[in-house]
Amino acid sequence: MREAGGRRVATGRWRRIGSAAWRSVTVWAVSTLTMLVLAGILPDFRLQSADGDSATRIAVTAALGAGAFGLLSALVWPLLVRALLLVPALVLGLLVFFLNGSLLLLAMRLNPAGRGEVAPETAVVVAAVMSAVASATGAALAVRDDDAYRRRLSRLAARRRARTDRCPGTPGTVFIQLDGVGHDVLVHAVDHGLMPTVAAWLGVPDPADGPGAPTGTATHGLIPWRTDWSSQTGASQLGILHGSNHDVPAFRWYEKDTREVVVCNRPTSAAELQRRAVARTGGPGLLALDGASRGNLFSGGADQLALVLSVSARRGRENRSRAGYFAYFSDPANAVRTALSFVAEVSREITQSTRSRLRHDRPRVSRGGLYPLVRAFATVVERDVVVAAVLGDMLAGRGAVYADLVAYDEVAHHSGPRSGDTERVLTRLDRSLALLAEVAEHAPRPYRIVVLSDHGQSPGETFLGRYGLSLGNLVRAGCGLPVPRRAHRTHSGAEARAAVRAALHRPVEEPSSVPDAPTPRAEPLVLASGNLGLVSFPDVPHRMTRQEIDRRHPALLSTLANHPGIGFLLVADEEHGGVVLGPRGLAVPLTELDRTPGPLADFGPGAADAVRRTHAFPHVADIMVNSWYDPQSGEVLAFEEQIGSHGGLGGDQNRPFLLHPLDLPDPRTDGAELVGAEHLHRVFRTWLAETEGPQIPLTATRTVRTPPTAVPPEEPDRGGHPSRTAGSGSTSNGRTPRASSDRARTSGSAS
Repeated sequence: MREAGGRRVATGRWRRIGSAAWRSVTVWAVSTLTMLVLAGILPDFRLQSADGDSATRIAVTAALGAGAFGLLSALVWPLLVRALLLVPALVLGLLVFFLNGSLLLLAMRLNPAGRGEVAPETAVVVAAVMSAVASATGAALAVRDDDAYRRRLSRLAARRRARTDRCPGTPGTVFIQLDGVGHDVLVHAVDHGLMPTVAAWLGVPDPADGPGAPTGTATHGLIPWRTDWSSQTGASQLGILHGSNHDVPAFRWYEKDTREVVVCNRPTSAAELQRRAVARTGGPGLLALDGASRGNLFSGGADQLALVLSVSARRGRENRSRAGYFAYFSDPANAVRTALSFVAEVSREITQSTRSRLRHDRPRVSRGGLYPLVRAFATVVERDVVVAAVLGDMLAGRGAVYADLVAYDEVAHHSGPRSGDTERVLTRLDRSLALLAEVAEHAPRPYRIVVLSDHGQSPGETFLGRYGLSLGNLVRAGCGLPVPRRAHRTHSGAEARAAVRAALHRPVEEPSSVPDAPTPRAEPLVLASGNLGLVSFPDVPHRMTRQEIDRRHPALLSTLANHPGIGFLLVADEEHGGVVLGPRGLAVPLTELDRTPGPLADFGPGAADAVRRTHAFPHVADIMVNSWYDPQSGEVLAFEEQIGSHGGLGGDQNRPFLLHPLDLPDPRTDGAELVGAEHLHRVFRTWLAETEGPQIPLTATRTVRTPPTAVPPEEPDRGGHPSRTAGSGSTSNGRTPRASSDRARTSGSAS
């Protein structure tokens, strides 16, 4: 028996060696043929001497050149990328072609045949084509051999992480954040066949199969959750990863005690916000035990980091936040493919924006300048690098991974949340989810894939576009200050710009501080976060009350509250503690909002709780301004130059989604809806504790939150049993989704 088993092992070993040798020879032959074809097409690329050679000599020269180039790509390229790890990421992407071409020039110099010549500019093209062809050939051959494909994935895992301990058999969890994708946007994409992977998870039939197609078996459930008032990545992700987003009133705000403007996507601000959250909760974060954080604003306590903003301010080789670039660009084929896709995406954006301008689309914002490059970075480079890092984490068997893909959010800001541009982005994101699901089958442990969003986006034109003046100029007018004739553009809060600035080592646009010695009557500081505005008076060291503001600027509050583009104001009050102001002198104390919602009536049942919670923050602005909101159309007015915005209250921006495997416990307790990012953190900790053992305890925070509004109990399915994927059947805009959506997707009522 032992001899027979030994012979089988030896036979299997020789078979694997033979298969690997056959694949190597095949790739070499294809590369040689590619080089011969390119030599015949390109005038500055020769594989023969000036006097001419026989076909055999030319073929030998091509074979030796292709072999030398392949060896250099395998041995030298990773060393070059590691040496350039400190180079800004976009610069490294531009160097890809130059470095690859240099390797081809070196290969031609080392060619033993002593023949062949290529111009430097032509070498770039030849090297790019050969790398792509060799990679595609090798991948195709490996996929045909399941064992070879698994071994290839295992080698990738070994490069990412050398493990000495055995991988546990319990499931790991991968959290994929689709930045800015609202619940109803995801439902629409599934209904229209834009996201087949998500549809398959939900058991929804493909629309191409016709209306009578049978419903599949659902493996995931889809439910909405409700954000805090600050509906943006900084607040949501800090709460999800670190358990507390206390004192994060907006995307950017002014702190009077430090005289600093805090911006969530500034590396120094992100580091400070993470420090405060850790100090408040007493725990390091969601990913503290065998976790990885990829492409996020915050680390979540993970030891494995790549493209994490809160640590990107660190310089030097020990900065692991940049390690994701090396892991991805160490493969020259990856580098070439991403660089080509980057150029294609820039061209696509220029074409789409030109078409939009010629059609006179409204609303529309400027999409020129550096925006095409920013969009390409978000939809190509950031996506490819983050997905590759997550694949490596799964192959290494890590227990918990959290990754953020910002592609949709960046495009939706400029093209609109439901545009054709964003639909194409959602389709490409769905392909990334399909790749993760495929690789999970080859991972050393089972994985559960959880997909969620941190917020949605609400459509609508800009405040400036509708009324011809910015919020800052409206505040100046209310204060009796001169208003500039020329309007100034506001800075965008798009998350992708943070990743670009970190990659280029460039600072953010906003001033980080206010002068230490302001004049006695300093001008108000106005900041914007989507459709949420913040007005602060830097010369007053404390938060001003309504009465103090009226004494200083008698017309300011009435000017803001009565403007048709303003929904409501929040200010402190000497008598009531805090009041919400609306048009025609309406003032509702915070304690009476449940009985008399007043200006908050259109913003949903959770608006009062969100406003009261923010009012208790130490660094809330003197005046918090939320734009107008139309509950029929779902539109808001952004104080930034965005036609898809988020940051305040109103519409889809407050209704993100959670897509979770059905074998995980229902995240809703007693049928109550999920309210706030901190609630999601507690749910995720419970899920991880089931597989990774006891987590580091989360210290009770000082945040006071009114109990969430209960939702109707689950309806029974046709068999009379409660269904985990059935709900009220309504959406936030009052429309009824398709029957398949009711059965397989919506598991919570509309907010």
